[in-house]
Amino acid sequence: MTTTLPERPPGVLRLAAPLVVSFWLRSAFQWVDTIYASTLGDLGDASIAAIGLTAPFEFLMIACWVGTSNGLTSRLAAAMGARQGAKVEQLLASTRRVLRLLRLLFLALALVIWFGAPQLPLEQQVAGQFRVYGSVLLAGSAFTAFWSVIPDSLVKAHNDTRSTMWAGLASTAANFVMNTVFVFVFHWGILGIALATVLARLAGLAYATRQARRHEQRRLAAGLDTNPSIFRRPRRAILTLAVPAGLAFALLAVEGMALNGLIAAQQESAAVLAAWSIIDRAGRFLTMPVIAVGVALLPLCARLWGARDFGRIRHELRVGLGAAALYALLFAAPLCWFLAGRVGEALTDAPEAQRAASQGLALVGLAVLAGGPTFLLRSAFDGMQQPRPGLIVSALRALVLIVPLGALGLTLGPGLGLAPIEGLVLGTVAGAAIATALLLLWMRTFLREECPPGPPAQGHRP
Repeated sequence: MTTTLPERPPGVLRLAAPLVVSFWLRSAFQWVDTIYASTLGDLGDASIAAIGLTAPFEFLMIACWVGTSNGLTSRLAAAMGARQGAKVEQLLASTRRVLRLLRLLFLALALVIWFGAPQLPLEQQVAGQFRVYGSVLLAGSAFTAFWSVIPDSLVKAHNDTRSTMWAGLASTAANFVMNTVFVFVFHWGILGIALATVLARLAGLAYATRQARRHEQRRLAAGLDTNPSIFRRPRRAILTLAVPAGLAFALLAVEGMALNGLIAAQQESAAVLAAWSIIDRAGRFLTMPVIAVGVALLPLCARLWGARDFGRIRHELRVGLGAAALYALLFAAPLCWFLAGRVGEALTDAPEAQRAASQGLALVGLAVLAGGPTFLLRSAFDGMQQPRPGLIVSALRALVLIVPLGALGLTLGPGLGLAPIEGLVLGTVAGAAIATALLLLWMRTFLREECPPGPPAQGHRP
């Protein structure tokens, strides 16, 4: 059978464009929940606060999902770039076993929230809404979210970011429809909001699964797998990348839990928690395009790393970082500054919550500028099979920078003429900026020492 050389991978921005749409749509999951929660009358602010309290646990789930997906995607893309089809099959089989363990873990966490929420030092309404929303979301998503890891990783490894976009569109549309039916027709309140988010993921899962099968059928039919190499320990090959990547995202969940704890200790905590929930959602939503570029960069760097095309890696990383900076300066920051007041008033009821939300939202653009490049740099390191830098800097960010500086800003802000929420946001921005600078310096050193400039190594072609 004759073989053909694989096509040259597209550039990172072309790969990222569909992912920007997809990630914004997936992030809209949380906005849909927050918007519908605001319609629940007297329980509106308590429901928004409950969603904010659930966010760190949800981010922990995302950490496990992203870690597993990043490890699998990077290894799959590198194996495909090196034409090692046997490794692809090993990776898929090992990932299925890892996912079974993750489902059990998050079912257990759902039970912890159900039985533990009433014991927390929260207002009664907030604790009740958190108990329902958090336990249902984690228990249901343990299945619907983790099922999507394998098909999602396969389509990204094949550089098919459009399928990821359409899967996100399908899930978001289903979420909107289900929320409308469950809240306004069935009147299920916060339970209906959680169920809609859980079940809506099935729409995107179905589409991604179909596309992944098509890609794999074409790959096998093309006869490109000429290298019979296999992993001695395929599960270990995944986990050496998955665990550091997952821990890096889990540390973001630690940040969220610690910051929620700082706010909960303040006066009028329910109003400020509701405001912080909106600020946190806005930050994640506006960071999605940068994260999308990072997600596109991971399999691209993995393929280029397998082909030893170091010059192209440098070029794509420069393009990604430049695009992220321009996006934050020209779009995210002005948007937050001008729309902060309107968004705060639209999504909260209590005057204290409206004021705090407006003050914090005005500064979210700075957070995107300071922290967004970290996602790109970490993805590039993972693509080059180097998970250690991202994990170390993420640990420093969470434990030494973000939380301590956020607490310092919350405490000292009023003495400097700032509202407490403004001091908190600016403290976290400073911590994120320092972490980004450290990771950027590490990347420059690594590229200089380990990636000599020049054309791809002989016998390789991306």
